[in-house]
Amino acid sequence: MRAVVQRTVCSRVTVAGEVIGESGPGLMVLLGIKKGDTRDDADYLMDKIAHLRIFSDQEGKMNLSVVDTGGEVLLISQFTLYGDARKGRRPSFTEAGSPEEAQPLFEYCLQSLRSRGIKVETGRFGADMRVDISNDGPCTILLDSTRAF
Repeated sequence: MRAVVQRTVCSRVTVAGEVIGESGPGLMVLLGIKKGDTRDDADYLMDKIAHLRIFSDQEGKMNLSVVDTGGEVLLISQFTLYGDARKGRRPSFTEAGSPEEAQPLFEYCLQSLRSRGIKVETGRFGADMRVDISNDGPCTILLDSTRAF
């Protein structure tokens, strides 16, 4: 499981011109689920996201998490995080989890963040979405449940 985590001032997602999710200050998370990912991967990554200390404290140091600040999260499913473009010019997505496998795990991740008291909005799984992000910093962190980074 992979996540691109961006600290944001605000973010929103639209489908067919309709806003279906938006968040205030906090995080925008693009979440990719690969074949074979489990709830253990999800637990590790959601805990890491909830407690990632990338918000400034009173001294201006990155020392606070989205939980600490009462921030919000926009969580977007993003199978293209498993695009492999090492051969040729068209990415292969063979490592990405199938919708049947990925959607329940995505819902599990959504509930995991909400159970921590975080307000979480989301897009529509499998839809063609437009995501607007006002990145704060910018601050972007890459996470992987295999701890490969």
